[in-house]
Amino acid sequence: MKNFFVAMAFMAVLLSAMAYAETPNRILSNSEDWRDVYSVMLYGSLQKVNANFLVSERHASLILGQIPNTEHLWVYTSTRTPFILGYENFLTSKGYGVEEFKPTSINLDLAEKSGVKNFVIVDDSYGYNAISVAPYAVVSKSFVIFADSRNINQVVNFLDDVGVQKVLIYGQIDREARNALTKYNPEIINKGGDRFANNVEIVKKYQAIGSAKQAILTNGEFIEKEIMSGVEPILFIGTGNVPEIVANYIKSSDIQVGILIGNELVGTATFIRRQVGISVFVKFAQGARQPQGAISQVEALDMFYLPVYSLDLQFDSIKYNSATKKLEVTLKNNGDVGVYSLGTYTIIAEDDTRLTVGDTDPVFIDAGELKTFIYDIEDLPEGQLTGRIYVIYGESVNSLEKVIDQDIGNIETVRIIDNCKININSLTFNTRRNLFQVEIENTGSATCYVDIELVDVVVAGDEFIMGHDGVERIEPGGKKQLKVKADPQLISEDIPDNPEINVRAYYGERENSLVSVLEGKFELLISKADYIFYTLILIIAALLFLIIWKRRKRKKDKEENK
Repeated sequence: MKNFFVAMAFMAVLLSAMAYAETPNRILSNSEDWRDVYSVMLYGSLQKVNANFLVSERHASLILGQIPNTEHLWVYTSTRTPFILGYENFLTSKGYGVEEFKPTSINLDLAEKSGVKNFVIVDDSYGYNAISVAPYAVVSKSFVIFADSRNINQVVNFLDDVGVQKVLIYGQIDREARNALTKYNPEIINKGGDRFANNVEIVKKYQAIGSAKQAILTNGEFIEKEIMSGVEPILFIGTGNVPEIVANYIKSSDIQVGILIGNELVGTATFIRRQVGISVFVKFAQGARQPQGAISQVEALDMFYLPVYSLDLQFDSIKYNSATKKLEVTLKNNGDVGVYSLGTYTIIAEDDTRLTVGDTDPVFIDAGELKTFIYDIEDLPEGQLTGRIYVIYGESVNSLEKVIDQDIGNIETVRIIDNCKININSLTFNTRRNLFQVEIENTGSATCYVDIELVDVVVAGDEFIMGHDGVERIEPGGKKQLKVKADPQLISEDIPDNPEINVRAYYGERENSLVSVLEGKFELLISKADYIFYTLILIIAALLFLIIWKRRKRKKDKEENK
């Protein structure tokens, strides 16, 4: 009987320890990978458990100033990129009860531990998409899973094992991942890859559940504790401009207060307060975790920054061509991705005569591209011209979030008549090389420089603009095949969606001022043959035949000479 009571006591202690292990007071992320940080913070919000993340090696000890050592901690440590090795031992030495976890995939491990059956799928190439859906994931009791062609098999196996009630695909994901998820009959939110339009749609879904009167204002480029809490929806605002689609939504919604996280976007938030009419409060600091002295101290917010695409559109030149009575404005995209821009240009003569021209619709400028835009302009008085340019730009038509606002001290006046003339002869697509080929013919008497882009090419249901890399020189009477790589890749199932493709050619006599535009729709001709490839095969075969023939002839000659 005594042994029985001892065994029962032991079991009680064991069960108590197991329960203790399963209910941490706090969960910590020890990883330099934003996806691990995101997963830990989301899990904490879903389970209503305090969650924190490290942002540096020094932060590993600094953060303890806000964590009582009576708390039991779960530490999720990256196997590849931890901030601190041996963090469990360090915390134990400080008196904390600690369990450390090092799963291969922290994202899927915590998704399983969360116990939810609803999932939001995003591609980790677009970190801002994960930020956008975080509040909705919390209120809808969903876990956000990162999926692409590299891990989709693992994700599908996981979803099959846990059992799925609902799947939402948010934003762009690659074809292989999307096809693999079709068996779950997913809802899809993707307005042409436009992060601001998508953000408005997910806020509407949040409001259908949460009916919040205030929203967090951010640009989707960092993780912060309140952002991941799910208490308010997240509205994206630009770094220099409020996209119209966001401003219109705020005006039509029940949102009355905006909480700006960080002070980098104060200018944009001020615009929202003035033009949209909601109150805006700024959260830019927190109390010191290791205060010193009698005066209350503050520290910067803990923010974990996400990888972002570089948007860097620069003003290059502005000229007034008196021969054509046109203003020539050249912009250069120095960023990593293509951008859309909307320019307004004010010309001021010496007698203060003013004329404003610009774009009525956003125009596309590919990564690394120098593009000249032409505007008709009335006669201006002779003399020095000055002006002002105001260009808003972003990664999509509705994402015009950045601004170029610049005074021009002197606008150069030139007198140039461009005699370049071209024709677009044909468009073919080489399926083996994944290349479009556009034949351009110089039909005039002047040397021409040409650049082309293919507009609204449909790939996996989404539309893309694809451009030629660089500018080509074509002599009078000459023809050239300008190649455009299909990025993303075009496959056979996309061909029926592209019976015709709009080809746009920019051309001119000056390499850096392609002042003319020719545009037309062309039937997409499919070319499976690659003549260069087959020519090389024939040459190699001929060389092999020659080598074999020579060896046999040499052998025969030796036998005859014996």
